Amino acid sequence: MSEVGDSSSNIVDSRKHMDLLFSKAKDKILDAEDITVFTHTDCDGITAGSILSSIFDKLEIDHSVNFVDINEVENLTTDTDLTIISDLGAGQNVSNICDNSNKSVIVLDHHPPIRKLGTKLKGNLIEINPNYYGLDGSYTISGGGLSYLLAKSFHFYDLSWMGILSAVGDMQNSMTGRLRGLNTEILNDGKEVGCVDYTNDLLLYGRHTRPLFVALSYFGDIHLPLTNNRNECVYFLENLGIPVKNDLGSVRYLCDLSMDEKSKLFGELLKMMTREVPDRYVKYIPKLISGETYEFTFEEDYTPFKDASEYSTVINACGRNNNYELGMDVIKGHRAQRHVELEALVKEHKQYLAQSLTKIQENNSVEIMDNIQYFNGDDVKASVVGTIAGMLLNNYDWQKPIVGYTHIDSDTPGYKVSLRCSRLLGYDGVHYGNLVRDISQKCGGSGGGHSVACGAYIPEDNIDQFLELLNNSVNFN
Repeated sequence: MSEVGDSSSNIVDSRKHMDLLFSKAKDKILDAEDITVFTHTDCDGITAGSILSSIFDKLEIDHSVNFVDINEVENLTTDTDLTIISDLGAGQNVSNICDNSNKSVIVLDHHPPIRKLGTKLKGNLIEINPNYYGLDGSYTISGGGLSYLLAKSFHFYDLSWMGILSAVGDMQNSMTGRLRGLNTEILNDGKEVGCVDYTNDLLLYGRHTRPLFVALSYFGDIHLPLTNNRNECVYFLENLGIPVKNDLGSVRYLCDLSMDEKSKLFGELLKMMTREVPDRYVKYIPKLISGETYEFTFEEDYTPFKDASEYSTVINACGRNNNYELGMDVIKGHRAQRHVELEALVKEHKQYLAQSLTKIQENNSVEIMDNIQYFNGDDVKASVVGTIAGMLLNNYDWQKPIVGYTHIDSDTPGYKVSLRCSRLLGYDGVHYGNLVRDISQKCGGSGGGHSVACGAYIPEDNIDQFLELLNNSVNFN
């Protein structure tokens, strides 16, 4: 991935420009008697809303937090002194809410903006976006990260851990295995106040919650001899001299391993994965196996809240089940009051994913084209079709992107489309988020996202056209 514009000097210069806007935003907040927040429905958006709400709690300012989808932004209205749009707004027309705002609108978004820097709208618009200053918002900072930098202007450094949760939830570390850009400023703040710790570790999901042999069976987005084979994983670990259980007979987790054991595991995974991929990808394999991991020091070990990646999954589960307020309550520290509800939601979410995955596989629903593979997920909720696509990756041809789509009922009936692909394909230089955005527009829809995880909304009659155009636009030769 290119890091043009991400040099240290450019970050410092960009930060100075952004600080001027954060100062103006701070003044607007202090002048407001009531504030309305509109934020996105994913982990980044929910966390961004939680940070803003925490700021206003500390300042004792009346406020409300509302969770909205991208297609709702253009029709938003409010009558409070100040409106803040977080993790949204840059790519949408916000003139309506500016026309209907009593005073001011602040947009805190890291997505590519459609307005030129300094665009004047009716009312007072303050738009803070890293892309205006040569910083790529897909990996330098998240929506929640921008909300934290606003919190930092009030010296609320204790909220820095939420900025890290946002960044990890937004996959900002996915291509390099570490956080970069303005995210490192947030990470340093979290480290300094003692709420965040980070280290280099193996990138097996479930460091604190999945038995090691289970985590290993799910590892990676390419098919390995270990994939979905727990018995083989146990045998593999035993051959390496890595006990599956401790002396008391309890299963071990990745966080229990010694550095020597992790080193052995890294070496063997490197050999195994190297045998499974074309030569051009071999140099990238280490980035898939190890990288920076982020933990919250105030959380207990062996819980899904200790590791940032696992925590983000919990918040995403809330978002994908339309229980955004539950996610915000969890982040803001009200977990004890709602732990029964949270556990039930996460359990039901996992069961639904497993059942949907099994059904698609049993029905042989995945269709193979020359350059992509896809499935019609009409029985799958739109909110999780991307998750299902990602889970299917290592069961099919990981060298082709996989696309899932499901019908949605709205004023304009159509399909919610999600694309997932191996991170190795991202190193080929294709940014699938940009590709999907361009193709969806040709089909009368809209879309975009990350280089290896993105989505679109496509009109009902144009889904076949979308798949054909995407298939013809991808060329690995």
